[in-house]
Amino acid sequence: MSGLRRASSRARVLSIPVVALALSLVLGACGGGAATPPSSTSQNQNQNQNQGGASSGGSSSSEPVTITGAGSTFDNPLFTKMFTEYHNLHPNVQVNYQAVGSGAGQQQLFQHLVDFGASDAPLNDQQMQDHPSIVHIPITLGAVAIGYNLPNIGSGLHLTGDVLAKIYLGQIKKWNDPAIQSLNPDTKLPNLPIAVVHRSDGSGTTFIFTSYLSAVSPDWKSKVGNGTSVNWPTGVGAKGSDGVSAQVKQVSGGIGYFEMAYAMQNNIPMATLKNKDGQWVEPSVDGASVGANQAADNMPSDLRAMFVDAPGPTTYPIAGFSWLLIDKDRVSTPLLDLVDWMIHDGQSYAKDLYYGPLPDKVVQMDEQKIQELRAAAK
Repeated sequence: MSGLRRASSRARVLSIPVVALALSLVLGACGGGAATPPSSTSQNQNQNQNQGGASSGGSSSSEPVTITGAGSTFDNPLFTKMFTEYHNLHPNVQVNYQAVGSGAGQQQLFQHLVDFGASDAPLNDQQMQDHPSIVHIPITLGAVAIGYNLPNIGSGLHLTGDVLAKIYLGQIKKWNDPAIQSLNPDTKLPNLPIAVVHRSDGSGTTFIFTSYLSAVSPDWKSKVGNGTSVNWPTGVGAKGSDGVSAQVKQVSGGIGYFEMAYAMQNNIPMATLKNKDGQWVEPSVDGASVGANQAADNMPSDLRAMFVDAPGPTTYPIAGFSWLLIDKDRVSTPLLDLVDWMIHDGQSYAKDLYYGPLPDKVVQMDEQKIQELRAAAK
């Protein structure tokens, strides 16, 4: 197919300048079921649903330590690697993380069932009022890819935000619709129904995606809007990023959205999008990191910031941070030792798994939050 290609093992590097956006939006969580692999645990054991925090004892001691977490499927491939490596360094520390989705992870944190939550949508203002002891720690960042399944067509299909919104509004129903074909004149698109796939659970990835659609399509904004859960006009729901990516891969004509890591690991072709500057850009790890760097310049003190549809010739328009959520009234030294390692040494595993390492400015802000949490833990 002229102009298109099979999904390669690594996305082309892009630089993404980005604008940070203050959050006061109604949102809930990243959502989802088990990701790939289905759980991140240093010793493949079931989640410990205890009511306390991490078991006592520092990570440098020989006492057994169990740390429990739950939430984002967006993060799970990276967390799997991080927690395995941390256990190799500290054999007495077991981290049990369940990718149950950020909504469920937040609720488990609120109910004191886990030591931390994880979400690629921060708590909204009302949630912060209801849970004032929750602290946000940006832990990684990534691009949300638009994956699809078309016979003999690989990565590089051109889509605009307006066309993408019309697909998810149910207004464009066939892959050879003139609105899509005109963007891809050198590719013969099939007369195939578009099988729209979206998240069935509360999802921070959905929040990022629908925030982008709301930014580029007034019709989408007025009819659907943005949030972690929305009333989808069309399509089939699937639980978790793994569920959406699996559905897209299995169904001819499928289209869905998920963190870039899922597309790369499952060889799912990814769309090239037209950005705010009118340039065609692919999802990019390095580009998302550049965007996060620029977002860091305007990062609020509570570290809640989003960036979608940002200007710049190489900006990939659908990207965002993901956060650890920690209750400052229930912190422990082993948990903070883990988080400190994740924002420093743990970042070395990000790029190979198609995540962006945290910008230095964000790491410095995270360090300050961790210092505050250590003081609270004393």
